[in-house]
Amino acid sequence: MTGTASPLREYVPGQIWLKEYPIHYAGTDFDARMTVVRLGDGRLWIHSPSTIDAETKEAIAALGPVAFIVAPGSYHYFHVPSWQQAFPDADTYICPGIERKRPDLHFDWILGDRAERAWDEDLDQVLVRGNRLIWETAFLHRASKTLILVDLIENIGDETPHTNWALKFWWKAVFHMWNNPKPAPEYQIGWKDKAAAKKSLERILEWDFERIVIAHGDLIEADAKAVARRAWQKPLGSEQ
Repeated sequence: MTGTASPLREYVPGQIWLKEYPIHYAGTDFDARMTVVRLGDGRLWIHSPSTIDAETKEAIAALGPVAFIVAPGSYHYFHVPSWQQAFPDADTYICPGIERKRPDLHFDWILGDRAERAWDEDLDQVLVRGNRLIWETAFLHRASKTLILVDLIENIGDETPHTNWALKFWWKAVFHMWNNPKPAPEYQIGWKDKAAAKKSLERILEWDFERIVIAHGDLIEADAKAVARRAWQKPLGSEQ
């Protein structure tokens, strides 16, 4: 059942805020999640922008100045124009490939394989390579030991709100990822260069993180690194 957008909520006190909102894609219903990070200098970093309304804009503005709007993955750019309109002084960073999918989308920078100078005191980043269908830039917020992803892990199951029967069918019967955190289906069927993928994922696993914020599904707050390693067994070459 499709839900309604949630208010912005504090997740890591004084550092990270989250907002969930419903989406309908190819007959399936589920939620997406935006992450907001307050950097050490007080500026805000908006990751995978959500829908935005007056309440959200007011809540964001109360936290600090929006400096960065980040579209981190191949399917996480849809609401960027609304955020650009709401916060015109912010710089927009996009994942590689979005500039070809949406040549009309204004952006300032394309995300690379190392943390941007604008936020490297607070965040690490890795461009995940090796897939023919989907790209993503993964981030680590060092101070809170939080790994921030969009589609590289999805964690949807019996306890996940706002899902429908179609999603459960595909996730359970086809992709075997119901109650079983795995990369999005596009990742699962699109790996083409597993050596490149493995190198990217191993860099992420070297980071010091204790929780994972993802765009779709339940947050991962226990045994986070083990969950990630298990989810990435196939590209890591450790699948049993």
